Amino acid sequence: MEQQQEVITNKKVILKDYVVGFPKESDMILKTSETMTLKLPAGSNGLLVKNLYLSCDPYMRSRMTKTEGSYVESFTPGSPLTGYGVAKVLESGHANFKKGDLIWGFTGWEEYSIINAPEGLFKIEHTDVPLSYYTGILGMPGMTAYVGFYEICTPKKGEYVFVSAASGAVGQLVGQFAKLSGCYVVGSAGTKEKVDLLKNKFGFDEAFNYKEEQDLDAALKRYFPEGIDIYFENVGGRMLDAVLLNMRLDGRISVCGMISQYNLEQSEGVRNLFTLVTKRVTMKGFIVFDHYHKYPKYLEMIIPLIKNGTINYIEDIVEGLENAPAALIGLYSGKNVGKQVVVVAHE
Repeated sequence: MEQQQEVITNKKVILKDYVVGFPKESDMILKTSETMTLKLPAGSNGLLVKNLYLSCDPYMRSRMTKTEGSYVESFTPGSPLTGYGVAKVLESGHANFKKGDLIWGFTGWEEYSIINAPEGLFKIEHTDVPLSYYTGILGMPGMTAYVGFYEICTPKKGEYVFVSAASGAVGQLVGQFAKLSGCYVVGSAGTKEKVDLLKNKFGFDEAFNYKEEQDLDAALKRYFPEGIDIYFENVGGRMLDAVLLNMRLDGRISVCGMISQYNLEQSEGVRNLFTLVTKRVTMKGFIVFDHYHKYPKYLEMIIPLIKNGTINYIEDIVEGLENAPAALIGLYSGKNVGKQVVVVAHE
């Protein structure tokens, strides 16, 4: 009697169409495809992977819009979203990877992906830490915090540091890096729970709920009576305008992102830029892709700090690919506490 071949299903999160304004869960749909075989095309030098963890990141909002000349390509309507994730190699056509390897890098928002250009992937060597960390502290957000704070802001002991969106995947690390550098650090967040985390879990000297502050300039003067040396910028808009008024001479602003602007059809103007001149402030934007060659150096620093408990890291974990759209949308209203991760499968 002939044995019936098993049907393999592959759930995928598909972008319906380009998004205007605030994205909704309904802008994405969950589709399931079926196949009798799961293998690489003949002659492929790519990888067939099983996705384990997917990363929800603020920059993904810009990819939901048709943009030209951006640093990262727009999503393709009708196709699965792509983003950072952790995956296990099922089949390899590339000399640098073999079956069973664990990797992190760009993959599809689906259960199984074929990655045609695996050169940009990182092989995971340290497996004695949670694999999900490679979507955050040991992945792109960790590198973002490292480059933006140490390389661009060049901190000195005793300086005054402000971090906006401080309880997020990047901000929580920047604040702890600042404390390790001997700085005074204040963070802003959007709920009492997050403010408490900043002070009690991540060791910030002070923190405040920006939603409770009518006058952000006054709030910053309250927490930084002598001004701000370093601002790690994650928000933009009103917050940036207020910070500019409170920068000290020769201050540094590292521009990582501007989440307050991502869902606006018309970006807000910034009025206080002349402060860059009067205070001799350096303001520099950066894209973490340009700095991945420093990743081994970063791992040397961060792995021991994780293992000995010097660095704390919080994840907001959602189980199941079907819950990925809600998790991503939640970023833009601050629903997540810590790094937002979607579990697709357990290894």
